[in-house]
Amino acid sequence: MTTNAQSTHHTIVCLKPPRKVSSLGAYAQQIVTAMTGNGAFPTPAPPLSSVASALTAFQAAEAIALTRAKGAAEARNVKRVALLQLLEQLKAYVQTVVDAAVDDGAAIALGAGMAVRKTPVRPPRVFAAKPGAVTGTVKLVAAAAARRAAYTWQYSTDGGKTWISLPPTLHAKTTATGLTAGTRVEFRYQALTEAGESNWSQGVQLLVP
Repeated sequence: MTTNAQSTHHTIVCLKPPRKVSSLGAYAQQIVTAMTGNGAFPTPAPPLSSVASALTAFQAAEAIALTRAKGAAEARNVKRVALLQLLEQLKAYVQTVVDAAVDDGAAIALGAGMAVRKTPVRPPRVFAAKPGAVTGTVKLVAAAAARRAAYTWQYSTDGGKTWISLPPTLHAKTTATGLTAGTRVEFRYQALTEAGESNWSQGVQLLVP
């Protein structure tokens, strides 16, 4: 009987800038400080100096905006957008580093002063034979060959010397019934797509329940 490997996780780097405009400066500074001299990020893109310059420009514009001078808020918002864009680019760079270090990805992202989100990544489905709901039945599940495909199923009770066909299906799964409990049965399948007929799969064996 074959089984699927356990699902792994893909670490997604996230930015969580504060909604309060006046707090953005401290948030951006936290990221610049965390990444400066950090060996995990040898060549930040964009350079941290560019992010720091955009941060300084934003902070200066924010200080003027607090005076409620005419047009100051609009000018501050322009600098805010420019800073956020650079942070997004920096996040993309951090993501490439995280992707290259799967085991330590989350720690690396947090070390950059950013947040993480883990999404499950399911391994590809493999051909498997599993006990059915009742005695003498076996559920067969295979990888989908194409969006439009047909599947031919066979089983053998003599170690692959002779094969017995099951009804074909339009889905990559079926159930074999009427099998003798306690016997070891080998199963295989073949897919038919617009590209043609595949080779028979490698057989999988199961002791019928």
